Amino acid sequence: MSEMLGEYFEALERLKQGKPLHVSVGIKISNDSVALEAGRNKGAIKKSRSIFADLIVAIDMAANEQNILPIDQRKLLKLQDEVNTLRKDLERALGREMSLLYENYQLKKQLNTLNGVNVIPIRHADL
Repeated sequence: MSEMLGEYFEALERLKQGKPLHVSVGIKISNDSVALEAGRNKGAIKKSRSIFADLIVAIDMAANEQNILPIDQRKLLKLQDEVNTLRKDLERALGREMSLLYENYQLKKQLNTLNGVNVIPIRHADL
């Protein structure tokens, strides 16, 4: 049971640092958001269960601290996360494009070999 509580506290720390794994950046810290970040169902943290008493106190404190952060700063964190995601997507897309260009070059080379042509133009003459 303490291992489960450890997972909840780790999820709370990730939310406080603005680096969640399972929920969006900038989400309001609450019992439900901590549960979702920990990989559990919404509503898993219940006030009626005494085992969660310390966790609920820590969540309430973190929620109060989060309210101190201006909304603009939370939006900035969310936008920074989105920029990082888009940058990674761009890098993957460029990698795929480079791979396809190389494959295209190899296929042209093979085609020219089969057709008996020795010269492989890399660029058109009009460029």
